[in-house]
Amino acid sequence: MEKVNWIVVLFSAILLLILICAIKYSRLFNLYDHILHHKLVHKRDGFGWQIIAFLNDPKLMVIWAVLLASVLLNNDEVILALWVLATLGFADATGIVLKKYMHRQRPYKHSALENGYSFPSGHVLGATTMGLILIQLFGTKYGLGFISLLIIIWMMVVISRLSLKAHYPSDIIGATSLAICCFSITTQIFMSAL
Repeated sequence: MEKVNWIVVLFSAILLLILICAIKYSRLFNLYDHILHHKLVHKRDGFGWQIIAFLNDPKLMVIWAVLLASVLLNNDEVILALWVLATLGFADATGIVLKKYMHRQRPYKHSALENGYSFPSGHVLGATTMGLILIQLFGTKYGLGFISLLIIIWMMVVISRLSLKAHYPSDIIGATSLAICCFSITTQIFMSAL
């Protein structure tokens, strides 16, 4: 298990680095990303996607993590509670640093509700991180139906970010890679303490 997690960390980190370099230094990549974005979001929008975006707002995701950690603490699962908070905190902090480093502008005609930089998507970063945490904690207990539900919710977050014109496809892939990388690192650190 330990070997597989480090392979996942390495793969997701390499993918993230490739995306960072491509976005920063390749006009051709950015043009292709813009064209793909335009094809994916052509005439898509909607109030329903704004609700999905609101429920998965990065600030609200912190509240969900604190509530989950509180339940774990109430069940005397101190290490797991710390792991939940550390995992989301590590992913969010890394995402903020990357946004400030990349300075990538949001796509043209994005929602007026969206502010800040585009890469990586904070909503997808939070949703992916929390989804992985929930699968780790409850996936075995609740089974394939639970995991499928989390994947559907994650896909809805991805679609909402694209439909609201808040992100390019590479912002979504970058956020997912970053979440997997951060999750794998903190899991290795904290789970060895159990």
